[in-house]
Amino acid sequence: MKKLIYALGIMILTISCDDNSLTDLNVDVKNPSVVPASTLFTNAEKGLTEQLVNTNVNKNIFRLVNQQWTETTYLDESTYNWVTRKISDNHWDRLYAGSLAELSQAKDFIDKEVIISTDPEFAQKTIIKKNQLILIDILSVYTYQILVDTYGDVPYSEALKGSGNYLPKYDKAVDIYKDLIVRLNASIANIDVSKPAFGAADVIYQDDLDAWVKFANSIKLKLGVNLKASGLESAIADAAIISGSTGAFTSNADNAKLPYMVNLPNTNPLYVDMVFSGRNDFVVAKPFVDALVTLNDPRKTAYFRPTYKDTNSDGDLVTITGYKGGIVGSKNSQSRFTHASDKIKAPDFSGTLLDYAEVEFLLAEAAGRGVAVSGDIATHYEAAIRASMQDWGIAPADAEAYLLQPTVAYATATGTWQQKVGEQAWYALFNRGFEGWTSTRRLNFPVLTPPANADAAAGGQVPSRMAYPIREQTLNATNYNAAATSIGGDKLSTKIFWDK
Repeated sequence: MKKLIYALGIMILTISCDDNSLTDLNVDVKNPSVVPASTLFTNAEKGLTEQLVNTNVNKNIFRLVNQQWTETTYLDESTYNWVTRKISDNHWDRLYAGSLAELSQAKDFIDKEVIISTDPEFAQKTIIKKNQLILIDILSVYTYQILVDTYGDVPYSEALKGSGNYLPKYDKAVDIYKDLIVRLNASIANIDVSKPAFGAADVIYQDDLDAWVKFANSIKLKLGVNLKASGLESAIADAAIISGSTGAFTSNADNAKLPYMVNLPNTNPLYVDMVFSGRNDFVVAKPFVDALVTLNDPRKTAYFRPTYKDTNSDGDLVTITGYKGGIVGSKNSQSRFTHASDKIKAPDFSGTLLDYAEVEFLLAEAAGRGVAVSGDIATHYEAAIRASMQDWGIAPADAEAYLLQPTVAYATATGTWQQKVGEQAWYALFNRGFEGWTSTRRLNFPVLTPPANADAAAGGQVPSRMAYPIREQTLNATNYNAAATSIGGDKLSTKIFWDK
């Protein structure tokens, strides 16, 4: 595995001097004011992945809202009080001011790069430049989808213009989706997989452009399924699903994962949050633990630590072999409940942006919604479960035994296709809180119950979205108010356009 190259923070000197003979002293060669596009691309990959992977309650609360994890001591996030820590502002900033800004700046630098026509490598360099711009665009599309799926209408056509427009309008979510599909189609059609792009600076796929094409098609499939679920623009949705499905991931070898290292600062964010920090803020939530135990799901050994502590009949605290989930919305002693496995908290455990199991669940859903993809619901449902099991290191025989259970086999499992697919996707998307929440919202399964002490802001339900950042409400009030009205109110209970 190629060594990760992460950039240090950039300091820009702004000292002025009247003596021209001292001009050179104003150039800090160790901290350049212009960061190479390749470094910005690496930073964007790393920053985007870490925002979706980390479990810091100031940044990422999606495992909590989706009731896969819950808290031990501080309960605000599990009970939907997301204002105190300004979580919405932080999520917004890390995507707009972080990854998207870095990608935009990288694009600007590459656009301005002049390749002299007499250069012997003119043709090669021109193709590399084009490929670099395409990879930037694919990752930008992915990031904008996260923003739309979090908030609804967001700044898009006027975003990232800096001093050109500090107060961007908000575009309609469905219109953004349509344009993202157009962008992916162009990227897929124009990438030249025979030539490189960012080389070692691409820390997700190590410059494997065939893999980037599969990633782009998988993103397009996801956009298409969400759009299909909305009941809007069905022709565009069907075309995106069908074309995306033919070029999407076909095995776990295609997964979009950022590999971490065993040494700080390039370690798995969960290791930093839960091991290096010495904090014990989370346990696995009871709804999730109970579901896996009931189904005898073999992934529980990969997801959870196999023991917890409890008081025996003599009043002594003893170690119990088994699994016991924490109560959502209540204080939970970390030692007395099941918590995440050492595997998940290992310093070099990779961060996932998109995987083959998710693709197969999306294909099952597409079939369920009547789109003419290859294969039926049951085929993709089973393939998704097998993919998840394999990715988590479960033996094939154990995966097959799981699938043979009447409570799991597609033909005999309880409920509609939405329930079957939705519940199994929830199990497979453990540790991928945001996409687990997206799947649950779109399919309405599993049915999650908000805690009795849930914040009034949630309106008596598990949140369907994040409210817009407080800063947007104050600094970009006119456009914020228009967006809030457009989506039906800036509330946690307001549904994203595809959440029917």
